[in-house]
Order: sequence, then C-alpha cells, then structure tokens
Amino acid sequence: MKISIFSIERSSKDAYKTIEDEFVKMSSKFADVKTVEIQDKNVQKAVKIGINEAKDSYSKAYEHHLKGFCIALDESGELMDSKSFSLLFDGMRSEINFFLGGAYGFDKLFLSKFDRVISLSPMTFGHKLARVALLEQVFRGLAIKNNHPYHK
Repeated sequence: MKISIFSIERSSKDAYKTIEDEFVKMSSKFADVKTVEIQDKNVQKAVKIGINEAKDSYSKAYEHHLKGFCIALDESGELMDSKSFSLLFDGMRSEINFFLGGAYGFDKLFLSKFDRVISLSPMTFGHKLARVALLEQVFRGLAIKNNHPYHK
C-alpha cells in the first residue's frame, strides 16, 4: 500500500521534519508512506489577492495528484476516532492520498472530488503540526490494522 500526504508549502529541515521522518520510518513496516510538499508560486500570489483566489489556487496545485483513494483534510470534514481512521486502510486500496487544506480551506466544488473529507479536530492547526498529527494517526491506524502494540 502506498500512502502519500500532500501539503502546499516549502520543504524545511526543522524539528517537525525530524518527527515526520520518524513516523514515516515506523510506518514503513506496513506501507510505503511519504510526504509531498508542493511549492507553487501561483498559490503565494493568489493568497495575497483574496480567499476565493487562494482556494482556487489550492485546487489547481492539487488537481493532477488526485488518483487512488483521495482524502481531504478540511475543517468541514468528518471527525473520527483512531479506530475509525484505521478502517481507511482496510480493503483492497493500493494507493491512499491525503491532502491538507490551505489556510482558507478547500473550495466546496473541489471537495466533491474526494472519496472522503475528514477533520483532525475542530481546532485549527498549522500545516507542519497537522502533518505530524496525521502521520502519527497513519502509523497508529496501520498499527491497529496489523495488531501492533503501539495502539493499546
């Protein structure tokens, strides 16, 4: 199984990246997990213009990555516990792609293209923290699915 986590931002080497790399490594026992940072100049320009332009630019930046089973992370998404989240990894899915919403979230029309829309929390998180939390839940979900003792 391939699992990719897409976000729109510049790649950086910081404490968050160290934690991300650790969860990717831990998850590698169960799946091929990777993070993909999309750097798009059009997003940077659009954010300065307005909210609708920003949402449109997120959609365009992500559009050609929509393949496999696609899950958007958006504040309007479904809240789920870790056991429910682990069910996303059941079945015959060979490729699962997660997409983190931008600062203004996703356009409703674009959200309709996803197989699922979920929310990590009713609270708002920065991209780096959201990605770390998602990677932890990916590992936890894979651990649950594979009867690994990480999730007690």
